[in-house]
Amino acid sequence: MDVTASLEAPCSPEELYEWVADLGRYPQWLDIVPRAVSEEGDDGAAAWIVDLRGRLGPFARSKRLRMVRTVDEPPTTVVFERRERDGRSHSPWILRADVEAVSSSGSRLTMRLHYGGALWGPVLERILGDEIERSKPRLLRLVASG
Repeated sequence: MDVTASLEAPCSPEELYEWVADLGRYPQWLDIVPRAVSEEGDDGAAAWIVDLRGRLGPFARSKRLRMVRTVDEPPTTVVFERRERDGRSHSPWILRADVEAVSSSGSRLTMRLHYGGALWGPVLERILGDEIERSKPRLLRLVASG
């Protein structure tokens, strides 16, 4: 499953990048992420234990992932990838955020999520689509408030 969403914000790329480069800030604007706790990655890279939770009608799903920031190129690109420590094989989760200036006072955020498993499939895609639309105004308010 691959989902792409974009948002234009009346702020600099640096301001917008701050909100997407730290998974610990996601619970403030993305309801599907009720909790994200930072920890140190294996090689000193930033890592988070992220809880995902979603409901679609009678269907509810929750998942805990360990995500590591694998690319950090402020203020343009950040990538997070699933990296568990249990030695087992897991479906890939890759979240990429790209920020670009679109004017002297505005930026565009493009986020891409890749999930390589089948368990969540259509339920996750529907939950994400709905949540993306609800989260855009929240993120814009937070960015505007500094």
